[in-house]
Amino acid sequence: MEISLHQDFRAIYGDPRRMAEEHHIYAAQLESILAKPYPTEEDRLEAVRLKKMKLRVKDRMEAVGRSYSSPPSAA
Repeated sequence: MEISLHQDFRAIYGDPRRMAEEHHIYAAQLESILAKPYPTEEDRLEAVRLKKMKLRVKDRMEAVGRSYSSPPSAA
C-alpha cells in the first residue's frame, strides 16, 4: 500500500528530488551567466528563460509541499 501511495504521489506531482535537482541546475546556469562581465543579448535572454524555469520548478515544489502537509479533506 505504501509503495502504491508513493508511486501515485510521484505520478501526480513528480519526483521531489528531480525537481530540486532541476532547480539547482537552473540556478547554477543562471549564476554562470550573471557572473559574466559583459553578457551578450543572447545571455540576457537565456538568463530570463532560466529565471522563469527556476521559478516554475520552485512553484511546483511549493505546491507539492502544501498538498503534502495539508490535512485530507473530509468527503
